[in-house]
Amino acid sequence: MPQRKPREKVVAEITVPYLTQVAAGIGQELSREDAMAFLNQEGRAYDMWKQMMRAGEEYIKSTLRGTHTITLYRPNPPRGRVAV
Repeated sequence: MPQRKPREKVVAEITVPYLTQVAAGIGQELSREDAMAFLNQEGRAYDMWKQMMRAGEEYIKSTLRGTHTITLYRPNPPRGRVAV
């Protein structure tokens, strides 16, 4: 395995191409415009960012504690499907 460089940060992104790929994986086809609308509707992009940050914090805490159980955080009940 190649040596990896030391990291000072971890960056995770949900891009429009990634969103269209995920949608295709569940049988939904999204155009670039639809994906942009989805991300920017009802604060979804910010909600995803907050959830990714919480997941990262929980991973760090559980790893430092020596446990590998990750608590999933759901700020709101799941929404029904929304057409975009």
